Amino acid sequence: MRKHLLFAYSMMIVAFLYLPIAVLILYSFNDSRINATWEGFTLKWYQSLFQNDRVLEALYNSLTVAVITTVVTTILAALLALALHRYKFRFGKVFNGLIYLPILIPEILMGLSMLVMFSQFEINMGKTTLIIAHITFCLSFAIVIIMARLSGMGQDLEEAAEDLGASPWQTFRHVTLPIISPGLIAAALMTFTMSLDDFVISFFVSGPNSTTLPLYIYGMVKRGVSPEINALSTILILAIIVMIVIAESLAFKGTKRSQ
Repeated sequence: MRKHLLFAYSMMIVAFLYLPIAVLILYSFNDSRINATWEGFTLKWYQSLFQNDRVLEALYNSLTVAVITTVVTTILAALLALALHRYKFRFGKVFNGLIYLPILIPEILMGLSMLVMFSQFEINMGKTTLIIAHITFCLSFAIVIIMARLSGMGQDLEEAAEDLGASPWQTFRHVTLPIISPGLIAAALMTFTMSLDDFVISFFVSGPNSTTLPLYIYGMVKRGVSPEINALSTILILAIIVMIVIAESLAFKGTKRSQ
């Protein structure tokens, strides 16, 4: 009896979380422009969506920012995580605590602080400010993921490679990098997902020619909800789900290997 109640309660929580998303996806295939009534299955909203030049421009901006953010963030996070893992210094614990600060700070405060900083330095809003802002808030998440992978890695293999005559670069390339690669991939996928998904910070630091998909969806909603919004939201949701599943599976795989 207790097991059935727990299962029913779990299903209620899942339905509460995902039922609105399921309804949105369902009505992206609705033949009616009015979301309140169902008039049949159609793909015309997806077709009209990809014939919209503004949507394609927003998609291009989102992918450009996300790719550059992912590459830069992963490299910086890997270098910093390795430094924190290998070397001990006086204020190491304080520095580790500061890494978690961007994760705990509300996004609206992060966006506002980035806006003030760019304004003080008289930097024009655009893709450059978007990329800098996305790197700033994604960096902490990437570091935490890579540090979790490094925490299960000892230094025995690296020391053995050095004893056998390997240079520091050879040790890193043939020993360290393969071991931490699942963490790097998971951090990169998580960074890409967060950058592609971000709205709040992008709202503060984007320029007139750097509208991303979440910002475009918000603009469409202000003009009135239409099935095109449902179709665009569905594509974005599915892309994010795929990225999160891949990231979580790689992170789990890396953790399992380290045990």
